Amino acid sequence: MAAASATQATAAEAAAPCSTTKTESTSSSSFLRARCATTRYPDVCYDSLLPYASTFQTSHVKLAVAAADVAAAHLRAFSARVKDMLLHRGGGSEEAAASSGGGAARVDAVLHDCASTISAAANLAKRSSAELTRLDADTAASTETSTSGGSRQARWQLSNAKTWLSAAMTNEGTCSDGFEDAGAAATASPAGKEVAAGVASVTQHTSNALALVNGIPL
Repeated sequence: MAAASATQATAAEAAAPCSTTKTESTSSSSFLRARCATTRYPDVCYDSLLPYASTFQTSHVKLAVAAADVAAAHLRAFSARVKDMLLHRGGGSEEAAASSGGGAARVDAVLHDCASTISAAANLAKRSSAELTRLDADTAASTETSTSGGSRQARWQLSNAKTWLSAAMTNEGTCSDGFEDAGAAATASPAGKEVAAGVASVTQHTSNALALVNGIPL
């Protein structure tokens, strides 16, 4: 009888870590669902960030870091796709643009500018992530040491993160505006349609990241 009790106790102890992990996972997903509800694209937010739930658990700052990283990754992929489109069109150089027809040259020029602005947007999102990572580390250090001035520094870091994500969104809009400025033919072209869809997609991730940064309590 004693042996049976010991076996049951051992089994319970072995199951405990699994139970704890499941509880943490549920807590993280519930936290993510609640935070994503504050964004403009809650479904995109939840689906894109759920794989990283173990990295942020219930931390507002770490969640924002993950969101900024996801936005940066999508922006980098989109920039690479635009560059690939440009190369397959025979663009990517002034000679190619000059030798093509007027309409094609305008599309090539817009694609070139778009690849540049989206690449810059990716860098801005990554800078925001890095600043939020510093905010997270400094906040933890300030809590442990009870140092003064931490709150002012935290507000500055948070402001930087917001500024850079806002600038990234401005760059995304600049990419779209380039096709509109080039005329209806450019906007209706296959390249114009693909870029419009790409901008709409990356904007969702950047917008969500900014909303999550705005929701960080200090």
